[in-house]
Amino acid sequence: MAAASGDSASGMMSSGRLTLTAWLVCAIAAIGFAFDIYELLMLPLVIKPALAALGGMTPEGTPLLVPGSPEYTKWARALFFVPAIAGGIFGLLGGYLTDLLGRRRVLTFSILLYAFSALAAGFATSLPMLLFFRCLVFIGVCVEFVAAVAWLAELFPDREQRERVLGWTQAFSSLGGLLVGAANVLAARSADILPAIHGGHEAWRYTLISGVIPALPLILIRPFLPESPVWAEKKRAGTLRRPSIRELFSPALIRTTVVTTLVFAASYGIAFGAIQQLPQILGGPKGHAAILATAKAAQDEAVAAADKAGKPAPPPGRLKAIAGNATDEAVATVTIWQEIGGLVGRVLLAFAALRIVGRRTLLRLFQWPALLVVPALFWWISTQLTNPDSLPWIKAGIFVAGLFTVSQFSFWGNYIPLVFPTHLRGTGESFAANIGGRVLGTAAAWLTLTFSAATPPDPVRIALAGAAVAGAYAVVGAILTHWLPEPDATLEH
Repeated sequence: MAAASGDSASGMMSSGRLTLTAWLVCAIAAIGFAFDIYELLMLPLVIKPALAALGGMTPEGTPLLVPGSPEYTKWARALFFVPAIAGGIFGLLGGYLTDLLGRRRVLTFSILLYAFSALAAGFATSLPMLLFFRCLVFIGVCVEFVAAVAWLAELFPDREQRERVLGWTQAFSSLGGLLVGAANVLAARSADILPAIHGGHEAWRYTLISGVIPALPLILIRPFLPESPVWAEKKRAGTLRRPSIRELFSPALIRTTVVTTLVFAASYGIAFGAIQQLPQILGGPKGHAAILATAKAAQDEAVAAADKAGKPAPPPGRLKAIAGNATDEAVATVTIWQEIGGLVGRVLLAFAALRIVGRRTLLRLFQWPALLVVPALFWWISTQLTNPDSLPWIKAGIFVAGLFTVSQFSFWGNYIPLVFPTHLRGTGESFAANIGGRVLGTAAAWLTLTFSAATPPDPVRIALAGAAVAGAYAVVGAILTHWLPEPDATLEH
C-alpha cells in the first residue's frame, strides 16, 4: 500500500475522528506493547521449573539445579541479566536502524523476531539454548518499544491526540502482564492435555510458546500500516541527517541523554529489584505458607484420586510436577494483582498527562509514592511468609506497588519522543530505554539475587534484598528527576 507510506499526519484523522488506518496503527502498537511486557514478565513465572527441567537430574530423579544452589543462582542471574545486556546493546543498534531505515519497517521485524524466538524457546533442550532464544526475545522487545514510540509520536503530532494515543496504547502493556499471568495459569491447568514437547507436558514450555501470538495479526495488518510522515518526508527530500550515537553526547543533548537514561533506569530498577522477584519469594520451597499448602493439597488430591481408581500412587517425579504446577498457578494469581495495579496506574497516567504540563511534576506524582510503598511492602512481606492469612494483604500491597511503579513506564513512552530531534529520535530513545532501562535497570534483579544468595534459598533474604535494592534505585531516580529536562513546546525540532 504505497500511498499509505506517504500519508500526512491528517491521514490519521477524519472529521475529528481516527480513520481506519489510525485504528490499525493503534491496534498493532497496543499488541506490540502488550506482548513486550508479556515477554518481560514471563521469566519470573517460568524460571524455576525451566531450570529444574533443563539443568539435569540426579540418578534418583531429582533436579540438579535447586533454588539457592550456586549453579542455580548462576543460571538464574544469567537468564535475568544476559538477555537484558543483549537487548540493550542490540536494541541500541535497533534504535539507530529505526532512524536510518524507518519506524514501520523496524517495528515489524522486531515483533516478528521476539514472537518466533519465544516460540523456539519453548522447545529448548538445554539452558544455553534457552538463554540464546531469550536473548533474541529481549532484542526484539527492546527494539519494538523504541520503534513504536517514535512511530506513534510522529503519526499523531497534535499534543492532546498524541498523549491520548501513547497513553492508551501503552496501557495495553499492563494487559500483557495480566495475559501472561493468565496464560501461565491456563498452561498449568491444561498441560496434561496439550501436545507433548520432548515427551513431557511441562507448563513452562507452553507459557513460553504463547509469545508467538502477536506475530499472527501483524502478518495480516502489516501491508496497511503507514510510515511516519515526518521521517518519510525528510527522507524523500534528502534532508534527513544521518543518526549518530556520538551526537547524543554533544553539548546540546548530553544532559538530556544522561539524566533521562539514569532516571529511566531507576524506574526499571524498582520493578526488577523487588516486584519481579515476588514469584521467587512466594513460590520457593520455603515460600508463603498458603501457597505451600496449595501445592501439598494438589499432591494429596492426586494420590487420593489414584487410590480411588485402584491405581498406584503417582511416582515422586510426577508428584513433584503436580506440586510445581499448583505452585505456579497460585503464584500467578498473585502477580495478576500486580498487573491490575499497573493497568490502573497506566490509565491514571494517561489522564494526568493531558492535564499536567510539567513532565517532572507528572513523573513525581507516581515516583515518590513508589519510593515509599515498594521498599516498605517487601520488608513487610519478609515478616509474613509463615502467616497463611497474609496472602490477601500481599495481593493488595502488590496492586498498589504495581500502580505506582508500572505507571512510570508509560511516562517514558510519552516523554522521550519529545526530547530528541527527528534524525536522533530512535537512537536517543533507544539509548535511554535500552542502556538505561534494560541494562542498568534490570541489573537490579542481578543485585537482588546476588545479595540474597543462600543454600537453601531464603525468601526472607530475597524480600529484604529486594526492598533495599528497589529503595536505592527509587532514591536515585527521585533525586535526579530534579535535572530532568522539560521537553520543547513543539514535537518537531
